[in-house]
Amino acid sequence: MNAKHLLLSGILLWAALGSSCALAAPVCPASLNLTLPRLQDEKPQSLCQYEGKVILVVNTASYCGFTYQYKALEAVHAKYQPEGLVVLGFPSNDFAQEKGSDKEIAEFCENTFGVKFPMFAASHVKGDQANPVFKSLFSQGATPPRWNFYKYLVGRDGKLIDSYNSTVEPDGKSLTNAIEQALKAQP
Repeated sequence: MNAKHLLLSGILLWAALGSSCALAAPVCPASLNLTLPRLQDEKPQSLCQYEGKVILVVNTASYCGFTYQYKALEAVHAKYQPEGLVVLGFPSNDFAQEKGSDKEIAEFCENTFGVKFPMFAASHVKGDQANPVFKSLFSQGATPPRWNFYKYLVGRDGKLIDSYNSTVEPDGKSLTNAIEQALKAQP
């Protein structure tokens, strides 16, 4: 085989391998293959943008005894974001402690607690009307929220790691240890 044929063979092999690698690209996990409206402007947001990240899902409310946790949630988000964590907030009036429009909720969260982590439009987080994120968590064995500020830790593979009730502080040892372990794990 001469150099010309060898070069052509190499190019064909490279093209074939490149094509097969493109076909093997990761697919967004079903638990994240969802689009929900963003809180601030109700623009549709694909949760696939969080593929490969560790996710802390939290149902929130503006007028709850646990509302102060927004501050710690923002701090945890800021601290671990460079390592691949994202906190996702889901305001809900399922426990009669969220009032106002999505815009008012967004302003309250940002102005009162400096919330910068992604928040989604107010929705149901329990029962048959739960939004698809929570339905996905429940189908994986998550405990449905019994109150506001339940937390759900999701691994880089899009699968539920654990559920945490309202009394578990976002920056408490048990949750931050679990976050750190999840960040070390590979999908």
